[in-house]
Amino acid sequence: MAAFAANSVLARLALATTATDAASFTAVRVVAGAVVLWAVVRARRRSVGGSWASAVALVVYAASFSVAYLQLTAGTGALVLFGAVQLTMIGWGISRGERLSGPAWLGIAVAVGGLVALLRPGLDAPPLGPALGMAASGVGWGVYSLRGRGSAQPAADTAGNFLRAVPLAAVLLVPTALGPGLAMDGPGLGYALASGAVTSGLGYVLWYAVLPSLRAASAATVQLSVPVLAAFGGVLILDEAVTLRLVLASVATLGGIALVVRRR
Repeated sequence: MAAFAANSVLARLALATTATDAASFTAVRVVAGAVVLWAVVRARRRSVGGSWASAVALVVYAASFSVAYLQLTAGTGALVLFGAVQLTMIGWGISRGERLSGPAWLGIAVAVGGLVALLRPGLDAPPLGPALGMAASGVGWGVYSLRGRGSAQPAADTAGNFLRAVPLAAVLLVPTALGPGLAMDGPGLGYALASGAVTSGLGYVLWYAVLPSLRAASAATVQLSVPVLAAFGGVLILDEAVTLRLVLASVATLGGIALVVRRR
């Protein structure tokens, strides 16, 4: 979870404080993750696994994530991202026949209400477009996580997913290259490499390693700590303010989701 939160902070650092565009950040992040994971798998004399479906979900997550963080703070972005992740994974559980109690349904309503309160126009509300982009990123990550629950070889599958994602991420460079142009400076490159090689590549291997042992609801639950960690990192590193809207929306969204996934 600390790696996931660090991704939010690194993306915000690269896209808000350096001359780095979202497409370049995404491409370098994916390539760095692919190289490190391929080296890990080869050192263990294993072959890569993964699937194209997981790779597509990974790129949807990573690309939407980078574009959205051009205008969102680290804490707000993480809240929208993982709020969408929870709703995606819990929705999948319901479609698979999981039964929810009355308090759980109340929790869904409260969680959705918290997101609506955060996104509605007004003081301190994040821009709607980037917020919707981050929600799309959350759906992509939710799908990627759900597919990872069947992984028997987390390092090999994550490496395969990243390697397949490289050409997909490269395609995303074309519109930016033909439009405003690609841009990346030294600090932005460093943040992208750290995000791809460490907090994404190695962090996702750990995530895939534990996912088979978790129910969908449990996997959703542990991610509730990420927005708090990201907001804390944003305050310490990026000097971002903690607004009343963010605090109240966080309590409503995360508290509501906690009602959904709580155990007796």
